[in-house]
Amino acid sequence: MAALNVTRPTLLDLAKITDPDGRIAKVVEILAQENEIFDDIVFKEGNLPTGHLTTIRTGLPTVTWRRLYGGVQPSKSTTVQVEDKTGMIETYAEIDYALAGLNGNDAEWRFSEEKSFIEAFSQEATRALIYESERSNPERITGLAPRYSTRLASSAASAENVIHGGGAGTDNTSIWLIGWGEETIHGIVPKGSTAGLQITDKGRVTVENIDGANGRAEMYRTHYRLDLGLTVKDWRYAVRIPNIDKSDLSPTASTGANLPNLMFQAMERIPSFAKCNAKFYMSRNTRMILRQQIANAVTNATLEDKNVGGKMVSEFQGIPIGRVDALSADEALVPNT
Repeated sequence: MAALNVTRPTLLDLAKITDPDGRIAKVVEILAQENEIFDDIVFKEGNLPTGHLTTIRTGLPTVTWRRLYGGVQPSKSTTVQVEDKTGMIETYAEIDYALAGLNGNDAEWRFSEEKSFIEAFSQEATRALIYESERSNPERITGLAPRYSTRLASSAASAENVIHGGGAGTDNTSIWLIGWGEETIHGIVPKGSTAGLQITDKGRVTVENIDGANGRAEMYRTHYRLDLGLTVKDWRYAVRIPNIDKSDLSPTASTGANLPNLMFQAMERIPSFAKCNAKFYMSRNTRMILRQQIANAVTNATLEDKNVGGKMVSEFQGIPIGRVDALSADEALVPNT
């Protein structure tokens, strides 16, 4: 079963190709450290300046059993085109010029001080990849949750891959199983963009009215910008397990969701693990309860931990488990309507 496929380009791979001095790559590594989804998501350059147009097959052609001298009617598949937009996330970091000078290596010290900005950047990008919707915020992107927001098959085909977690309250969470790949689900950056993440050192600038009393100060300023979007080319390669009531979860699964059972169900929804880079995503607390439930179900049993690229990765039935703190947020019930 596929775990971490190094042949599929992640944001870090793109950054290493496009930035010879390594600074962008260093920033992207920090993004991955704070949110594990950036370790795995496959990125592709869009075919539009502001997004990506994807042709999705919605129906197969018909085939006919033919008898001798009998005719066969021609047929064709049906497709639909979907345009996914990219959005821009930006921030500025400013460091006092005199303070930076006291530390000798201005550039490296500035970078260390700006890590908090990058972390906030990372958290917002991850939240958007999961929850954001351009219906309510046209300047943003559409993440995964709005595409898997019903359990009723007549409302959306993707409902087949939404597995009810049994909860009924308002403090729910979800577990996601995502099969990343260029032909399944992947991130997008605008056509001609530089690896999505762009860093501009504005150098030394004079900041006006810094104290609210028309005072001025010399500052170092850095501009960060990330252009990103999401394309679900084949909805069958993502499975959402919503309605997991966080307050009902128990280490023995005596109350609340039985997490291993739900995850087994999710695995059966993925058509082919050979065609994607599959990974489970959940919050820190959900992963802790999962460990406890497995340990209590089978004596001395735990999840399997492997060293992948110098990093310890927990696996469930050969599929890595990633921690995504954005999934700690309370979710509304995903209805059967």
